[in-house]
Amino acid sequence: MMMRTGSEPTTARSALRVRFWLSVWGLAWASFGTIAFALIGQTGWAIACGVLWLVVTVDMIMIVRHIRQGPHWQPGRDVPPYLPPSDRRR
Repeated sequence: MMMRTGSEPTTARSALRVRFWLSVWGLAWASFGTIAFALIGQTGWAIACGVLWLVVTVDMIMIVRHIRQGPHWQPGRDVPPYLPPSDRRR
């Protein structure tokens, strides 16, 4: 059981490969929605899907950047979790 330390926003890690594939899925649907709504003349919905497409694209760029930065962002099984700040040696 892990104890909450309050440092989670700075030491949190996420499954970047899962986030990447979810972004691919979101990008596909946002692109489809943008094109479909533009073709049927629903400008407001097309703009909303276009903004969502932009957000998903920026998120995907950040995910790929973090994956390429290596084990700090994408730890393997041999990398232990960060120690809570009070347990770190100085």
